[in-house]
Amino acid sequence: MRPVLQLMIAATALTVALSASAQDPTKAQPIPEPPPPPPGFELDPSKEPQVTIRKRGEDTVEEYRIAGKLYMMKVTPPGGQPYFLIDERGDGKFSRQEAHDSGIRPPMWVIHSF
Repeated sequence: MRPVLQLMIAATALTVALSASAQDPTKAQPIPEPPPPPPGFELDPSKEPQVTIRKRGEDTVEEYRIAGKLYMMKVTPPGGQPYFLIDERGDGKFSRQEAHDSGIRPPMWVIHSF
């Protein structure tokens, strides 16, 4: 036999043997429970964002609050692109953004190409 054909037959036999052993349910073990977080790292529910979804006319408005303070709104008009109103300084003045993109574009030049 040719060496390539012998190699293909050996690889096929090995694949069949491995797949048969992988399907053996007696060797399966349950996934262990994850360990608890270390002390001092418990989640504080008051610091988690609360999201309220409201309908204002035709628009769907998602209001995001932390500790009761409104910091962002996502407005989704029917059939349109959603936009965000974000209080960036915490002074209650919201600015409109079309996405979470900051708009900063670092300059990129091609120095050399092959």
